Amino acid sequence: MPVGAVVVDDEKIIGEGRNQPISSSDPTAHAEILALRGAAGSRQNYRIPNATLYVTLEPCVMCAGAIIHARLGRVVFGAFDPKAGAAGSVIDIFALEDINHHTGVMGGVLQQDCGKLLTSFFKERR
Repeated sequence: MPVGAVVVDDEKIIGEGRNQPISSSDPTAHAEILALRGAAGSRQNYRIPNATLYVTLEPCVMCAGAIIHARLGRVVFGAFDPKAGAAGSVIDIFALEDINHHTGVMGGVLQQDCGKLLTSFFKERR
């Protein structure tokens, strides 16, 4: 699935990832998780408070939880995910008031381009 993510801090990419749960036999190998792992490793700290995560597709519940635990400052995503999105499509984890950290979210950035990329990928697979 063509989902990619980068974590940017001080205008530098400090982590990147692409979806690979099937090829790695790892259900947690989502683009966001891999980008967060890289960013945390580069900072030698699991908290990355001033960074922004840019991702092709709206994060799922697992990724939203990891983003909150990393104390990311902001998430920017392209396409909405009406089946598994956790930033407003199915549920909005980021809007929960009782959560210990609030990450800013901006969705729908380059939505048509991201959507076309995902749609054409699945069209070829069928």
